Amino acid sequence: METVEVTIRTPFIKLEQIMKLANLTDTGGFAKELIQGGQVKVNGEVCTMRGKKIRNGDRVTVDRFEVICIAPQEESV
Repeated sequence: METVEVTIRTPFIKLEQIMKLANLTDTGGFAKELIQGGQVKVNGEVCTMRGKKIRNGDRVTVDRFEVICIAPQEESV
């Protein structure tokens, strides 16, 4: 499995956005297809919500690729 780390500046990023940022998909439409088709896992579990918030340390898996999100910690209020 090929692992890629993606660093963002915000506390979270949406699932379909991190897939595009990591070059797993060329378009949001293709990301949507993969997600709704049950081909995407977040932290080892199938996720069909393309707006799912991906936070620091979360792992997104598609086929033989794994993306690890590196993000700043959210401040507690």
